[in-house]
Amino acid sequence: MNPPALLAALKKHFGYDSFRPLQSEIIADSLAGRDVFALLPTGAGKSLCYQLPALVRDGLTVVVSPLIALMKDQVDALTANGVAATFLNSSLGETESRARLRGLYAGEYRLLYAAPERLMIDSFLARLREWNVALVAIDEAHCISEWGHDFRPEYRQLSRLRDELPGVPLMALTATATGRVREDIVRQLRLENASCFVASFNRPNLHYRVTPKREAYPQLLEFIHQRRRESGIVYCFSRKNAESVAEKLRADGVSARPYHAGLTDTQRSENQEAFLRDDAHVICATIAFGMGINKPNVRFVVHYDLPKNLEGYYQETGRAGRDGLPSDCLLFFTSGDVMKYQRFIDEMTSDDERRIARAQLRTMVHFAECPTCRRADLLAYFGETYSEANCGACDNCVAPRDTYDGTVAAQKLLSTILRAKQASHEGDRTFGLNHHIDVLLGHTTERTERWGHARLSTFGIGADVPQHEWAAIGRELIRLGYLVQSTDKFATIDVTESGLDALRSRAPITLTRTIAAPAAPRKSRRKTPAASTDSTRDLPPDDALFEKLRELRRTFADQRNVPAYIVFSDSALRHMAIAKPTTEADFLTINGVGEKKLTDYGEPFLALIREHLAG
Repeated sequence: MNPPALLAALKKHFGYDSFRPLQSEIIADSLAGRDVFALLPTGAGKSLCYQLPALVRDGLTVVVSPLIALMKDQVDALTANGVAATFLNSSLGETESRARLRGLYAGEYRLLYAAPERLMIDSFLARLREWNVALVAIDEAHCISEWGHDFRPEYRQLSRLRDELPGVPLMALTATATGRVREDIVRQLRLENASCFVASFNRPNLHYRVTPKREAYPQLLEFIHQRRRESGIVYCFSRKNAESVAEKLRADGVSARPYHAGLTDTQRSENQEAFLRDDAHVICATIAFGMGINKPNVRFVVHYDLPKNLEGYYQETGRAGRDGLPSDCLLFFTSGDVMKYQRFIDEMTSDDERRIARAQLRTMVHFAECPTCRRADLLAYFGETYSEANCGACDNCVAPRDTYDGTVAAQKLLSTILRAKQASHEGDRTFGLNHHIDVLLGHTTERTERWGHARLSTFGIGADVPQHEWAAIGRELIRLGYLVQSTDKFATIDVTESGLDALRSRAPITLTRTIAAPAAPRKSRRKTPAASTDSTRDLPPDDALFEKLRELRRTFADQRNVPAYIVFSDSALRHMAIAKPTTEADFLTINGVGEKKLTDYGEPFLALIREHLAG
């Protein structure tokens, strides 16, 4: 199909005048019958890469989706755009399931969503062979890799599709995967001569900030109060924390709900639905929440506790600002969370699991403590170089942290490590960072006594520095390459050649002040997405009109029993509040307004805008 025809279909069904980066290339290769691997960040339009081809070619597109809620969400959105789509899962009754099966046999649907477990049942595979399948799209494809952050064994069965549906092309899509995970996805799915597309991981509309976790709940409450009526997710380490934080927020007047694996299926479904429909503005959740959640107007994501790894952090923060509007990502950080995870890792039974978990934790702590651009650090993890000197949308770029001459402190710690190693019975034994901090602080412990370290000349020479600051100094010296930390069970540290050289030459060592909570909310200069080609998007919206449009949207959403963003996204409403269309032709210029939405909602929304302009 030629590009003009694809653009016409894009506008007709989805209301967009142009493709986002890589979408047109992915669609072209898919229509040519090639296997495709696509890594696009959250909010970059992965779904369109298989939805649009499904509308312009014969046959059924089968979409593998891991969550029931995601299937319904996607089908509701497609139906609102006039696209014939359906799903089959355990939430349907027998009568409804049979009706949808009849429709599939009759060729009434262009897209079918199903979970991997159902898809790979022999009887279901037999039906697929009768439904003229043109493409199988595997969403959240990182779930197939044991190296991914959300491995799901049931995804491994999908490799059978090559044998069960010979000749049918596959499309694997994910928002987050390192190079190793990408290779694993291609191998596990047996993609043949696949076209591989990897977009930038950069989310320019997201503002990243890390703040010390001192009085976490009051800090959180103040943050949320500054964002009244906005939707957000608060990620917690434990079910207990998720419940407790949600309960406290409700007591303080915030419409919040918990979400975790300990709730019943009904409770989880109700709480998620309340969040999707804006009946609850905040969801307090463990990592059980969020994969594939298509709510575009999440304005903030808070990590109440330290995430286990940087991949998870990236994907979880990626649930903010899917509509491209500025959104905040706040991480509370304390060394106590680091110690908590270290204890958790110590209890793992597998040496490999411990090694991987320690490496992931070190990377996460490095991100939390790094004094440089957080965006650059995050992108570097995925192998991408960020070329800007200042991103303008992270705390370190907006308000760079102070540095200080840390030579003496570094010398004290390096000397303690070397002396402790020499004093051990074997003469080369290494110890963990916390043990060396005990020596510096002059703490008499069973281990300092047993190894004779209470008699070292450095014992107690660091008593004027708090324990948490010594821990931060140690971690920074590891980042700077003066120390190295092992990946074994006890995570011991040793001085590197660079550290020895610095100690011998008394070379100056510059360290960074630990992060400090701002005294007052700080307005940052946020960059807006560069992808938009509409010049009006940079103009300020009419706030009063925007609120009226939100109320009207809510009315229609309630009538149709769907989340508000299924009617129109915040981004579309913002565009309306800027452009103020008064005719149907003008209304069709709004991003996200296609023919079906013009028919369903054009008249009342245009009437509201005309009334606002007149009054």
